[in-house]
Amino acid sequence: MRAVEDALKIKVPTNARLIRNIIEAIQFVQDHVIHFYHLHALDWVDIVNALSADPKATSDLAESISTWPNSSENYFRGVQERIKKFVNSGQQGIFANAYWGHPAYSLPPEANLMAVAHYLEALDWQREIIKAHAILGAKNPHLQTYLVGGMSIPVDPNSEAAINADKIAQLLGLFAKAKDFVDRVYLPDVLAIAPFYLDWAGLGEGLGNFMSYGDIPLIDDFDPNNPEHLFFPRGVILNRDLSKVHPLDPEKIHEYVTHSWYSYEDDSKGLHPSVGETNPNYTGPNPPYEFLDTDKKYTWLKAPRYDDNSMEVGPLARMLIGYASGHKRTVELVNAVLEKLNAPASVMFSTLGRVAARCVETVLLAEQLEPWTMELAQNIGKGDLRIHEQDHWEPSTWPAESMGWGWTEAPRGALGHWIHIKDGKIANYQAIVPSTWNGSPRDAKGLMGAYEAALIGTPVADPSQPVEILRTVHSFDPCMACAVHVLDADGNEITKVIVMD
Repeated sequence: MRAVEDALKIKVPTNARLIRNIIEAIQFVQDHVIHFYHLHALDWVDIVNALSADPKATSDLAESISTWPNSSENYFRGVQERIKKFVNSGQQGIFANAYWGHPAYSLPPEANLMAVAHYLEALDWQREIIKAHAILGAKNPHLQTYLVGGMSIPVDPNSEAAINADKIAQLLGLFAKAKDFVDRVYLPDVLAIAPFYLDWAGLGEGLGNFMSYGDIPLIDDFDPNNPEHLFFPRGVILNRDLSKVHPLDPEKIHEYVTHSWYSYEDDSKGLHPSVGETNPNYTGPNPPYEFLDTDKKYTWLKAPRYDDNSMEVGPLARMLIGYASGHKRTVELVNAVLEKLNAPASVMFSTLGRVAARCVETVLLAEQLEPWTMELAQNIGKGDLRIHEQDHWEPSTWPAESMGWGWTEAPRGALGHWIHIKDGKIANYQAIVPSTWNGSPRDAKGLMGAYEAALIGTPVADPSQPVEILRTVHSFDPCMACAVHVLDADGNEITKVIVMD
């Protein structure tokens, strides 16, 4: 949407801006909780070890860190019985893909049992709270109510089919439930588990370069380069230097295909996405999962670079840029977590730092859902029912040729779309998604992407059970295919790791 709106110089109405913000925020909250419990927790939590936990001691542990009601001895005993049935059946279902008993697991049995209980609760919780997307976007995922120039969902206090007082009340109820789980389950769990894995505060850093496009505009006529206008400030951090947030210049973004299965006229040079090309040129092995020669082309991902620097994007980048920019609530929450862990800010540059940053970001957004919804209600209450701008819908009013850049922050990081409109048609379109930044191959200068750099120096106790590798790769919340192959230096497959995506 923003790419076309930028090309045609369209400003969206207040109601559309607020609804977009609310949709994005609840998506972040749900997505981050799902990531922690259902996509990443089993890298740290030993399900089978939970069978030896004392339910009474587990109850004492849970009550010591939170007032969450599901914390009784009988509750945890019931969860333990459910786990036992999984294990004894030999069909572990959702708990099948992990390395139970691996020496890298450090949690005591009671912490494992508590985490498994919350894993199961989060399954029901996320299904419930994402009903907000059904109200505002018709479905989840792939919402249906976005329009260039605003939203298609009507706003009318007197219509049952529109955003009205009843739907506002329903949203507030869902958001209260979302915040309660984040505050009393997710955050306490992260703070309880992290001390057992403090060695991971020194592993998985990678690049030390971070970028965020910024997002969630707080006013209608916003300047994206003004940190007061965006909830997530825009900027770039280089070489771990939190004393300076560099302004982001989108003209400095280029993509390389030197090691990608695409072709440019000159593969050694990068192209700005506004004039980017996507010309497939597969030159890899056949079948495709045999040994890949990384000195040549070896991936379908391009290599995006900012001012010829590899960049990390995502929750850690956003929280570091917010922290370094002096975003008040970000600073408060990050400092509170660091104080709880008795750790300096430098621990954020790590695998554990990504886990903590994602949690901090979730707390930040969960706090804002109610006030942003009330802002929407108050704007409607003033009689403003505008939801989209229609003046642009006639192509004859468009310029003969225009270019647009659409930017946003997805849960996984910076997402950019570039569009070239000519004679009322799309002449060129390019996108760089977050996992392309983080998972990029080497570029023409041999610079690594974030995943690759973060894995250097990672200790692996057992190459056939590389849970340590998964910890760092999963800390980015990668959007990737559902199978990862681990090969030795000669291209021999060691193991095939099935991951939930």
